[in-house]
Order: sequence, then structure tokens, then C-alpha cells
Amino acid sequence: MTAPTGVFRAVQLDLAWPLGPPDGRYLMRAHDGAPTHVVVVQTLERPAAPRRLRGAPADTGGWLSRVTVIDSGAPLDAGAAAAWLADAGERELENGIATLNRVLLAHRLAAADPLAGIFDRRQAQTSRLGYGSGEELANGRLSDARELPWQAPDRPRRRMMAPEGRLAALLTGRDRPLVAEELALRARLDLDLSFTRAAALQILIALDAAIAELAPDDRLAGRLAELRADREPVAAAAQAALGGEPSAEQLAGVAEALQRIEAALRARALGRT
Repeated sequence: MTAPTGVFRAVQLDLAWPLGPPDGRYLMRAHDGAPTHVVVVQTLERPAAPRRLRGAPADTGGWLSRVTVIDSGAPLDAGAAAAWLADAGERELENGIATLNRVLLAHRLAAADPLAGIFDRRQAQTSRLGYGSGEELANGRLSDARELPWQAPDRPRRRMMAPEGRLAALLTGRDRPLVAEELALRARLDLDLSFTRAAALQILIALDAAIAELAPDDRLAGRLAELRADREPVAAAAQAALGGEPSAEQLAGVAEALQRIEAALRARALGRT
């Protein structure tokens, strides 16, 4: 991507493992054909780090993956770009990661690789926001940038089993995993990534599994009644997803159904109604 004048906004991520797609520049377009982003994937050499502890093995260096997600809309002048960079933060970074995950989903399908995953914010060694000319960004360079260190988000405290306690219960056989739990996690991921058609279909499967697996638990009778009431509208949304995008109303309905599935599964794990 080149431009005679102006600079472009970008998100840049460094990680210590292969991203998946081969090195290169990947152009992305909107449904109307207009270019929206260029994603640049590079493998860089990384120098070895100095030995820090006596007797510890030295870091032999190796490769570093770098991905630069470039907003290929109208270029900005230097002043506007600097103002954007001063105000930009986690939201802009999340938008860049969402764009990257569209590339990774396409790679997963093109490579027919079931183990190819998505990128999570926590996996980055370094996360940057910045800007540069088209030539700079196409080569993974930034005119100006700032790093955004990872900080765990503040979350409300919930009355639920600590992950460590549930893990021990599952490993020792005091609790058993449900298929619905894994299906609900996959549905949540699809929904969070705006893979709406896949989410609608996955939530229907998770709902059916939850109804079947939770039915023997008399304590969950009220929650099961709610899940059964969700079955018809969720099935309609899944049917719509087979032919195209479900409506906004249908998507809102399946999102609410997924919340009820998750709540029922949490209640079951805690032994509550």
C-alpha cells in the first residue's frame, strides 16, 4: 500500500510463535469491494537475551512474529495522526485484533487446519498503536507509536467456584464435564468475534446439549423451563443462519439464550438452583 502524502493508523503486535499465515501483505475489502485494511505478517530475527541467573540456560534468541494491521482508509496529516495516537487506547487495539482474527479465520479455512486458532490480547509480547507512511507500514515500521501494556480487566466478583477448585474436582472425578460446557464456550467465542452465523448454529447445539444433560438435575427445573422456551426462537435463528445473516432481533435472542445456558451451567457447577 502506498500513498503520495499522509500517514495511516496501525495496530502492531509482536509474538514469540508463528502466527499461521505465511509472511506477506494481505488486503482486506468490505462487502462493497472497498479496501479497508492491509495486514502485514513478518518473521523477524530476535537477538539472544543476556543470561540473568547463574546456571540458567541462555536464551538462544530465534524468531519473532510481527503483525501490523493498517487502516487503509483516507490518510491523515501528521497533526491529526498525532492527535489520534494521543487519544487511542484499548478500543483501537481491540478493533485491530478483531481484524487480525478475520485473517486468521480465513487462514484456518484455507489451510483446513482445525488447530489453527485465533489471537488473544494476552498472547502479545508487545502491543503498539502507531502510524506511518504506506511504505513504512508495509515494512513493519512506524513513524510514531506507543506501547499498551497488558492489564487484567476489572471484573465484578461473582459467587462461583474458583477455577482451581473446579479443576481439582474435574481431575479427581468429583465433578464431570458436560459436553454443553464446551459447546457453550465455542458459541461464546463465535459471538464475541461477531461470527454471527456460526454463533447462531453453535448456540442451538449448545442449547440442545444443555437441556439433555441438565434434565436429570431436579434443582435446575426452573432454568430448564427457560431453556426449553428458548428452543423455538433459537432454532429459527439457526435456520436463518444456514441461508445468510440472522436478523438483529434473532441475534439478540440467541445472545440472551446463551447467557441463560451459561447461567444454568454455572448453577449446576455450584450446586445451586
